[in-house]
Amino acid sequence: MPLPRLQLFEFNDSPWAPKVLRDTVVESLSRSLKWGRILDGLVAPFSELLDRCGTQEVLDLCAGAGGPAAVLSEALSRRGVPAHFLLTDLFPQVRHWEALREERPGQIDFAPEPVDATRIPSSLGAGRARAIINALHHFPPPLARQVLRGACEGAPGVFVAEGLIRNPLRFAAFASTGLPALFAAPVLADDRRLLRALLTWLTPVALAVSVWDGTVSTLRAYEPEDLHEMVSDLPGWSWTHGTFTYGGFGRGIWFSGVRR
Repeated sequence: MPLPRLQLFEFNDSPWAPKVLRDTVVESLSRSLKWGRILDGLVAPFSELLDRCGTQEVLDLCAGAGGPAAVLSEALSRRGVPAHFLLTDLFPQVRHWEALREERPGQIDFAPEPVDATRIPSSLGAGRARAIINALHHFPPPLARQVLRGACEGAPGVFVAEGLIRNPLRFAAFASTGLPALFAAPVLADDRRLLRALLTWLTPVALAVSVWDGTVSTLRAYEPEDLHEMVSDLPGWSWTHGTFTYGGFGRGIWFSGVRR
């Protein structure tokens, strides 16, 4: 039986937390996803969704800095699955997105204007499956419900994935790649390297924040049953879900819907 969901705070969501600290934690998480090939288990269910929708176009909602979409795009490419991601967010991170577009031309692009996931413009959404990757847990239930239902508006299909389940012990699976990714931040970052070194090498600040945010993310995670409840009254949809594993101990969930 899963633990009750708790909407505790994360530093990553808090505007009062220093931006360099938030960037260091988020970039390290994206690096950990890539190094650990943590999202490889999503390739099969995601490619099946695209096949059922008859599209290779994906509107990535709540994309943040774009790390999860970039990692999933790379995993799909390794398996020969074509997909084109259009990154969107209410707070666009254009600098990060431009770098990803240069890194993966033809696979990643972005909309530079703010996009509210609860009110997706038809010009962006038409013909595109919707993806919400490692993002829905940030929202409290009423807003998560609005985001998920908004993603369904005019969509041929919707795919939600979270790299954690509601069990704090599972966060330990990130340690093998998460710790090297965090401590490599001052070397691999393209700005504020001295500040990042202070946060990661000279003090335990970034490590403590990463552990806190990661643990809270597990307690915020939605289970498939929660997601089914949010969309159960939407007519004309067929929903399914499953889990994926990584690193021997890690486990995440995916939730997929196709318009009938």
